[in-house]
Amino acid sequence: MVRVSIPLVGFLLLCCLASVTRAETLLKYKDPKQPLNVRIRDLLSRMTLAEKIGQMVQLDRVAATPEIMRDYSATPQDWIQMVNGFQNGSLSSRLGIPMIYGIDAVHGHNNVYKATVFPHNVGLGATRDPHLVKRIGAATALEVRATGINYVFAPCIAVCRDPRWGRCYESYSEDPTIVRKMTEIIPGLQGDAPKKGVPYIGGRDKVAACAKHFVGDGGTVKGIDENNTVIDYHGLLSIHMPGYYHSIIKGVSTIMVSYSSWNGRKMHANHDLVTKFLKDTLNFRGFVISDWEGVDRITSPARSNYTYSVLKGISAGIDMLMLPYNHTEFIDIVTSLVKSKAIPISRINDAVRRILKVKFILGLFENPLADQTFLDQLGSQAHRDLAREAVRKSLVLLKNGENLDSPVLPLPKNTSRILVAGTHANNLGYQCGGWTLTWQGLRGNNNSEGTTILSGISTAVDPSTEIIYSESPNADFVKANNFSYAIVVVGEPPYAEMAGDNLNLTIPEPGLSTITNVCESVKCVVVIVSGRPLVIEPYLSRIDALVAAWLPGTEGQGVADVIFGDYGFTGKLPRTWFKTVDQLPMNVGDDHYDPLFPFGFGLTTEPAKSS
Repeated sequence: MVRVSIPLVGFLLLCCLASVTRAETLLKYKDPKQPLNVRIRDLLSRMTLAEKIGQMVQLDRVAATPEIMRDYSATPQDWIQMVNGFQNGSLSSRLGIPMIYGIDAVHGHNNVYKATVFPHNVGLGATRDPHLVKRIGAATALEVRATGINYVFAPCIAVCRDPRWGRCYESYSEDPTIVRKMTEIIPGLQGDAPKKGVPYIGGRDKVAACAKHFVGDGGTVKGIDENNTVIDYHGLLSIHMPGYYHSIIKGVSTIMVSYSSWNGRKMHANHDLVTKFLKDTLNFRGFVISDWEGVDRITSPARSNYTYSVLKGISAGIDMLMLPYNHTEFIDIVTSLVKSKAIPISRINDAVRRILKVKFILGLFENPLADQTFLDQLGSQAHRDLAREAVRKSLVLLKNGENLDSPVLPLPKNTSRILVAGTHANNLGYQCGGWTLTWQGLRGNNNSEGTTILSGISTAVDPSTEIIYSESPNADFVKANNFSYAIVVVGEPPYAEMAGDNLNLTIPEPGLSTITNVCESVKCVVVIVSGRPLVIEPYLSRIDALVAAWLPGTEGQGVADVIFGDYGFTGKLPRTWFKTVDQLPMNVGDDHYDPLFPFGFGLTTEPAKSS
C-alpha cells in the first residue's frame, strides 16, 4: 500500500483553459486585495457541479499520473518537478484552481531521503515540552516546503489508552492533558494564528496541518487498529476530544476522520460528531478529510455498497475524500446523488467552500508553483541539532543502579573497554521505526542519513576507550573480554498501523537472549528502542540501568549525549509501564492501577563534571 505523496486534486475532468485574457484579472477570486469570503463566494458561483465535486477528490500520485513514480532516493528537485507537474495540470483547468499536495509527515519529512527524522510522538510526549514541539513543527514545515509540498497529515493527536495498538507511538501520551499541550506543534507547522479558532497559514515557509484521527482512535478495544471505542459521551469528550478543541483554537486547517467506530458507529458515517459537534459546536472552519479509503470501510466488507458509503460519508460532513484510485466512479456516484437530491447541493457547496478557504489561505492562487527557495533546509544541521536535542529530552531513565548511592549512569567516557550489543545499536531503520521512507519503515543503515546509537557512542567516548560491537554476543564471548561496561540496545522492529497490533508486547529475540548473555557477566545499561512500553520482567533485576529511548529517529548521538553525561536525564513516562499484558488496558487513575513504572516516572541525573 502506498502511503506517501498524496496529491489533493480538483483538476480532474475539468475543461481546458483557453488563452489568458486581460478580463481575467478582473475576476474577484483572482484578486488578492479582495476579502477572503468575497473571493470564495465569487469562485464558488462560477463553478459547475463537476468542478465542485472535483475539489472533493483526493487521489494518490500513482492514480494522478501513473508514469511518475519516485523511489525514496528521489532528490528534492525531483519532488518539486513532480509537484509542479501536477500543479500545472490543475492550473490549466477552466478556472485555474490550484491543487494542494499532502504527505504523511509523521515525524519530520519522513518520506524523503536525507530529511531530518525526529523522534516519534511518544518520545516527544516524554519531553513534556510544547515549545520544543513547536520548533519541530516549524523545522518540519521548512523541510516539507523544500520538496514543493504544502500540506501534511499531522499531527496525530490520538490519546492511546492501550499500548497493544500499532499506532500508539503516534500518540503523545495516554493523558489528554499532555496531548492537548502538544497541539503547540500546529502553530509550528502553520504559524501563530492572529485570531483564535480561524484556520491560518503564515507564509510560504509554513504548511497546512491536519489534526487526526477524529475521534477516539486511541481507545479501541484491546488496541485493535480501526476497531470499536467503547466509552460514554462524557469519556469521549474528556479523554479524546480536548486535543481537537485546542487544535481548532490554534487555527488547524484540516481534520482527518478516524477509521474507528464509537460504540459501534463508524466515525466516517457519524453526522452527530463530524457535523453537529465538530463543525457546529466547536465551530471548526477548515475542511474535514477522510482517511485512506475510509469511506469504503463504512460497510463490512469494504465497498460492498459503495454508493451507500459515499452517501453516508458526505452526509456525515466529510468534505474531501481520500479515494485514492477510483475517482471516476466516485464522481459519477456523487453527481447522481446530487441530481436525485439525496445529497443537497448545499452540502456540496459547504465542502467546496471549506476546501477553497484552505487553498486561499495557503496563498496558492498567488503562488501556486513550488521553487527551490528552501532546498537548503532539508536535513540542515540546525534541524539535526534540534532533533538531537529532542532525543536527549525524550529519554526516560527507569533504573540507575540498585540504589541512589550507587548510580550506574552517567558512564565514564574514559575507561578501558565497552561492549555495545543488540539488534538496535547499529540500525538506523530500527531507530526511526514505521512511517520512515516507507509506510512500514525499513531496516538497516542505507536508506537514510543519520547517526546510529553505536556511532554516537563511539564519538562520545575518549579516544583511548575501546568500543567493541557485537550484535548478539554469546555468554562466553562476554565473559572472555573483560569489559568495563556494556550497553545493550534492543527493541521492536519497525511497523505501522495494524501491522503493529501486538497482544503480547515482548521484546523480540534475540533481544532477550542478548540481555541475558551480557548482563549476567558485566555491568550493563539496557536501552529499549520501541514505540511503547514492553514486558521487561523477569529481566529487570539483571539490568543495572534501564533507559526508554522510544523511537529516536536519525540523530542517535542524542542517546550517547545523556548516557555519558554531557546532559542529564529529564524525560518522564508519557504512558504507564505495565508489569504484564494481562493488566491492559491500564492508565493512570484507573482503580486497578498497579504498574511496574507509573505514568510520569523518570529518574533524573545531573550532567557529569568535566575532568
